[in-house]
Amino acid sequence: MDVMQVSGGTNRAGLAPDVFAMPAGMAIRYDQPCDALTDLITGYHVYRATGPASIGQVNRFLPGTANVRFAFEAGPISVAIGRRTFGPLPAATLYGPTGTALKATTNGGIMIGFGVSALAWSRLFNRSAAEYRDRIVPLADALGPVATQRLTSALRAAERDDQVAPILDAILYDLLGSPHRESATIRQLTRLIGQDGGDDVAAVAAKLAISPDTLRRLAVRHFGFTPKMLLRRARFLRSFLRVFRTPGGTDYSAIDPSYFDVSHFLRDAGTFLGMTPRRFMAMSTPFLDASVRARAAVLGAPTQALQVPAETSERIINAVPARRAPRIDPARDSTPTPVIDPAEIPMPDQGAPVLGA
Repeated sequence: MDVMQVSGGTNRAGLAPDVFAMPAGMAIRYDQPCDALTDLITGYHVYRATGPASIGQVNRFLPGTANVRFAFEAGPISVAIGRRTFGPLPAATLYGPTGTALKATTNGGIMIGFGVSALAWSRLFNRSAAEYRDRIVPLADALGPVATQRLTSALRAAERDDQVAPILDAILYDLLGSPHRESATIRQLTRLIGQDGGDDVAAVAAKLAISPDTLRRLAVRHFGFTPKMLLRRARFLRSFLRVFRTPGGTDYSAIDPSYFDVSHFLRDAGTFLGMTPRRFMAMSTPFLDASVRARAAVLGAPTQALQVPAETSERIINAVPARRAPRIDPARDSTPTPVIDPAEIPMPDQGAPVLGA
């Protein structure tokens, strides 16, 4: 893929081009996954940066769920998560679930990625999400070298950024394992995390009809954090993004009502941003600004951690796929998996909602 072949945009019809507007030398694209992958893959993104301003460019991103990313035609990339810096990163990486904002230093090129929901984690990876919490690792270490090479080679062969979504649809459909035995509870927990409210773990366990210990085990295994941290992170992000998206960014009246007061919200900002909201918003964040805007328009939520599965898509999720090999174990991954034509992927009724990325 050549850098200049990334023009930005989306595969979702009816959105104005200015949703994807970026400064000169930059482009951003967000695509919905196919209906068969709704709620598993939380969306596809493509970023491009070229020219002198792209060298040593610093961008910050909000904490959230896991992502898989591929860099092409790119200079060295390093990412700081809290006090730890990862880099230079390999071309294909797994970003584990994060509990604090990321600071990325890049040097031009293309970044292609997809978001991994807790449901997808339960079907793609054998290891606990907590093992990758606030970490970035080579994708081959987690997914296996053959699957990693298959994804990388297919994306590198793409001629335009609008080919990314169908490529990933076909390969990820093939790689996903059978539904986890606790998939229904994982879905319900994802919905509860995305709803307005506080951080009452006992109340969540009661709604799920499971014990607090079972809830903790499920959350740590598939989401990467304890239930308390997941609820706090979601509440903070809901509140922060309401402030972030208002002119001036100083009106705290819209923060979640479960906060005792503004100082309570600001303490959470120290945890999840590493600084005050005002200081964070004063920084140059062109890709975050565009991502929040474009992602909300295309995928229905401004950030991954707030995206909830669609109630009507459970039958789709549980049907994907019936004929693939087991989940990949990196230690044994040595046989290429067959390529599935996107046209073969079963689609639901046209009325089923797509909330993806």
